[in-house]
Amino acid sequence: MTSATLLVELLTEELPPKALPRLGETFASRIAEGLKARGLAPADASFRSFASPRRLAVTVAGVVAAAAAKEVTEKLMPVSVALDAEGKPTQALLKKMEAKGIALDAIAGFERRVDGKAEALFHTATVPGAKLEDVLSTIVQDAVKALPIPKVMRWGDGDATFVRPVHKLSMLHGADVVPGRVLDLDSGRTTRGHRFMSRGEIDIASADAYEPTLLAEGKVIPDFTERRAEIERQLVAEAARQQASIGEYADLLDEVAALVEHPTVYVGEFEAEFLAVPQECLILTMRANQKYFPLFDVDGTLLNRFLIVSNMQLEDPSNIVIGNQRVVRPRLSDARFFFEQDKKQTLESRLPRLASVVYHNKLGNQFERVERLGVLAGHIAGLLSADVQAATRAALLAKVDLVTDMVGEFPELQGVMGRYYARHDGESAVVADAIQAHYQPRFAGDVLPDGNVACAVALADKIDALVGFFGIGMVPTGDRDPFALRRAALGVLRILMEAPLPLELPQLIELAAAGFAPGLLTAEGFQAQLQDFMLERLRNLLREGAGGRDAAVADAVLALRPARIDLVPAKLDAVEAFLALPESAALAAANKRIVNILKKTDAQPGEPDVALLQEDAEKALFHQLNEIAPLVASHVANENYTEALLKLAGLREAVDAFFDGVMVMAEEPLTRQNRLALLARLAGLMNQVADLSRLSA
Repeated sequence: MTSATLLVELLTEELPPKALPRLGETFASRIAEGLKARGLAPADASFRSFASPRRLAVTVAGVVAAAAAKEVTEKLMPVSVALDAEGKPTQALLKKMEAKGIALDAIAGFERRVDGKAEALFHTATVPGAKLEDVLSTIVQDAVKALPIPKVMRWGDGDATFVRPVHKLSMLHGADVVPGRVLDLDSGRTTRGHRFMSRGEIDIASADAYEPTLLAEGKVIPDFTERRAEIERQLVAEAARQQASIGEYADLLDEVAALVEHPTVYVGEFEAEFLAVPQECLILTMRANQKYFPLFDVDGTLLNRFLIVSNMQLEDPSNIVIGNQRVVRPRLSDARFFFEQDKKQTLESRLPRLASVVYHNKLGNQFERVERLGVLAGHIAGLLSADVQAATRAALLAKVDLVTDMVGEFPELQGVMGRYYARHDGESAVVADAIQAHYQPRFAGDVLPDGNVACAVALADKIDALVGFFGIGMVPTGDRDPFALRRAALGVLRILMEAPLPLELPQLIELAAAGFAPGLLTAEGFQAQLQDFMLERLRNLLREGAGGRDAAVADAVLALRPARIDLVPAKLDAVEAFLALPESAALAAANKRIVNILKKTDAQPGEPDVALLQEDAEKALFHQLNEIAPLVASHVANENYTEALLKLAGLREAVDAFFDGVMVMAEEPLTRQNRLALLARLAGLMNQVADLSRLSA
């Protein structure tokens, strides 16, 4: 059967830029899946997604006009219901056949087959394949409904709804228009290109001609990925000509690629006097408000030049450049004004204003919070032998920039502006840096706070939030985490583990809880619940991080609920080294057996009595435990977990001999109790680093 490329395009008003890539991918994949499901495209058919500010489109290769006929077998009803005692069709069967359009003479071809416990009649018929012109509108409409659109709009006099008004629908199979109607539009082959540079309405000769025709006649690069790559190529080339760099730009590049159809990069500049404003303010203004790409020198210092990605290609772009420079100047002036005004008041003088900023209606205001943070950060700094006064001061001032004009205008700069204003006020560099760093790490892969003072403030901020919300029962559930508690937990864990810091997690939770007013944290058992929550986050972090750890290894270490998170990596390394030993499998299996045996008895084993040992195997195990226990304890105390587990490997023969020659559950009560005590001591010795039973299949 002859096949050809299929094109489907929706021509729209400007689509939401941040959602555009996902809209394009979903639209294309759903249409391709719909065609494959109906046999109109092969299962391995390739397709291309196109998404520009004013269009969503897809081309699917190898689409046929009609799918091949196929045999379909369906169960009709049990034989006992379908046929009477003489084997003739009952009225129930005849009505079923009539409803399904099955001819009477087809009865002879019905198959009798056992289905479950009863015999049933099955009918096999040849069903004609789907026709493209009959189903394509439905496939496209289903794809439209599946798009991730939170809000839709209605336009004109019709009933169609979409994220933006849709003006044209093109559906081409090869060179032929596929008739159909979607969103109150009849299909055709006409589209439009660039609003200003296109030659007007464009006829698409065939599905394969879609992309080259749009590029040549419409001045549109319809492929989002190719358009993004072209913008990046021009940005990098122009930055090189300016002997500059464009810094971090990936997110902005995605957004700009969704705003232009035919990108051209130009250079603009602003007055050098604006560089007296903190460069983070200027960068945010240019990137967030104007979608410009700031330029930096080799040291990463902002230059008074920027790159503009225009949707117009002109021989003389001076009007575009001058216009953009005129637009950005008031924005930079606002940033300078906010900065100068904010510096007229010290951070400390603004502290009382935090009392009017609600943190949470059950947890008080931000002034009450920073008072808690000051005390908690000081405690943590003391545990780290860091500057307690600096940590307390930084925590007290950490949130004050929330009531400055600059952060009011640009919330993304909280912490950053706090650091600038603290330095202007004469605060020490340690305090100022800790104010900025206390939000870190803000996302996966973000840098950690630098120095123990900054770490103390960052830990205080995150632990206070976790304890507060868990303490009032506001626990993340499913996909809902309105207070970003998962991010806070991961931040705490990363700081403790990667800094690393010798602090105990339960102690931090207890210290934070002590800072809240009596009777405020009423959720029952919230401290243990919070520790469980954080260990679960740690389990995910270990599995998903760089060089992710084996799930069984992570489970074995975390099963002991480690208090010191900084020691977890060393324990993981030790368990991995233990697994490489030939003795590991047998010892893990024995450990699992011991755990199961001890679970079955309610008695407390106590300490084994040497006088009650009878069999040579249990005596040998007892004496070997006495010899090895001090060595293992010493290695664990010195955090040399690998050596501790290597010593345990020497127990394999004695453990094997014990289980081969000793009946643990002896009839004589004292003997049984003594053997259980011996096993309990063995389990305690083996499981100081990790629960080795978790390593046994």
